Amino acid sequence: MMSFESFVASRYLLSRRKHSFISVISIFSVIGIALGVAALIVVLGVMNGFSNNLQQKILGVNAHLIITSLQGPIKDYGKLCNKIHNIHEIKGVMPFLYAEVMVSSPNGVKGVVLRGIDVDRAKSVLSLPRDLMMGHFSDLATTSGISPIIIGKELALKLGLGLGSFLNVLSPTGGVSSLGFTPKIKVFKVVGIFDTGMYEYDSSLVYTNIHAAQELIGFKQDVVTGIEVRLWDVYKAREVARKIKNILGPYYYVQTWMDMNKSLFSALSLEKFAMGVILVMIVLVGSFSIITTLFMLVMEKKKDIAILMSMGAKKKDIKRIFVLLGSFIGLVGVIIGYIVGLGLGFLLERYQFIKLPKDVYYLNYLPVQYSPMDLVVIGVVAMGLCFLATLYPASQAAKLEPAQVLRYE
Repeated sequence: MMSFESFVASRYLLSRRKHSFISVISIFSVIGIALGVAALIVVLGVMNGFSNNLQQKILGVNAHLIITSLQGPIKDYGKLCNKIHNIHEIKGVMPFLYAEVMVSSPNGVKGVVLRGIDVDRAKSVLSLPRDLMMGHFSDLATTSGISPIIIGKELALKLGLGLGSFLNVLSPTGGVSSLGFTPKIKVFKVVGIFDTGMYEYDSSLVYTNIHAAQELIGFKQDVVTGIEVRLWDVYKAREVARKIKNILGPYYYVQTWMDMNKSLFSALSLEKFAMGVILVMIVLVGSFSIITTLFMLVMEKKKDIAILMSMGAKKKDIKRIFVLLGSFIGLVGVIIGYIVGLGLGFLLERYQFIKLPKDVYYLNYLPVQYSPMDLVVIGVVAMGLCFLATLYPASQAAKLEPAQVLRYE
């Protein structure tokens, strides 16, 4: 059953045909709140989409955990891999070699990062097999003849390379001869081209097998730079890092993906927070319109308020009437904002009608991904602002003295 305060508030809201100016202000209040809520939903959805998409691409190329030794290259990496693979949170482990080298072809020279990987273990750790646009990942395991290499799409375009092309790789870890220091040069055959969608990776990252990388770098023993670990749940990285640290001892250093990309994701979080604060201001403007609407309504309904109070209505009842009235205006604006924001986000994700320049961004469309927590916070903040906007006009209405108002009527 509708309460007395709700009944009066609904009558004031729906039966103001003679005072169209107040109605127009109410409509603008609703529009202001709806625009603010819709803008918050769309912008935060796009920023979540970019952040999560970027995270997926980074974690596809890089592992969730990287284990290195404080004593230099790791010798008994096979035993270490088997030892930590028993942790149930771990999906896969892979030894790797890392080196900065120069690559050259008849069309140019480029400095890149060479990663020697275990081809059999890589399928459970890296997204490289899925990112290949040309070639076969299994060809990377070739150890006889010319060593194989997989390069990024942008690097292939820059150096004019394709499947079967030959690539000179120069390592700074050469030897000393009678002519002085001479870098080591080795010829590789391109057996695959990958496309991660990230220009930095596609233009400056190349892969080969561990044996070929060891030969190029000049390692005399079967050693690796470190061990990469992929988890079932990326957000358990710090917990698993502590377990690995306890198992391997103090001579091994474990880095999580959060540590390795801390500055990037911190900047994205800060940008998201700043954009949220700016867009909340739009909702705040709409809530100020509610204050104006209620003040004008109080001036209009002075006689009605006085009559209600003379008939027994208490000050808290009058205050509740105007709080309910302003809150209802805010609720309508929030609901419309949710409908518009979620609808626009769905259209952006489905039809991708806003295109981004591919030479500037790693995506050519706006990705949208909603966080349930963000949606809840947006609704709570918007309704909270609208509720606070009703308190002062409602308290002023409750302060009216019936005798003073009715004396001049």
